[in-house]
Amino acid sequence: MWKPNQPGNNTPSSPEPVRPVTPTGTTFEATAARPTVGAGAASAVPTGEQATIGKSLIVKGELSGSESLYIDGKVEGAINLPGNRVTIGRNGQVAANIVAREIVVLGKVRGNCQASDRVDIRSEGSLTGDVIAARISIEDGAFFKGGIDIRKPGAEAKGAPAPVAEPVKVEV
Repeated sequence: MWKPNQPGNNTPSSPEPVRPVTPTGTTFEATAARPTVGAGAASAVPTGEQATIGKSLIVKGELSGSESLYIDGKVEGAINLPGNRVTIGRNGQVAANIVAREIVVLGKVRGNCQASDRVDIRSEGSLTGDVIAARISIEDGAFFKGGIDIRKPGAEAKGAPAPVAEPVKVEV
């Protein structure tokens, strides 16, 4: 039987994995990047960094940062992660306006969503609020109540809104 703590059993070919260091002075600690299981795992978090708000956590206020965020708890306020993905998990309940590159809704969201890339409402998801995005996907069984404003990528960067017709109210 192999015993890693015995003298002479230290093998340089299999060192202990490096554990990420969490910066001190934060109001809450972000979890280290976790591997994603299932379809779409490669595109889940392109940077490999993702913070998680667990089921039992309640956050009130403004969230901003430079990593992707997975929400499985409750959040009230504003979420501003313009270059990253925000995923609202099945247990997630969000009452906030969200600004992100990509927004994936598996739980419940009450608030406006603005994505520079896409908004994805999965079959078990619920979104009540207006959406501004380059692309939107609403699966069968999802709930959506609000307006949709499709903007071409880069329209916000130029400072001029993209020419669009009046927003259309859609109820699914």
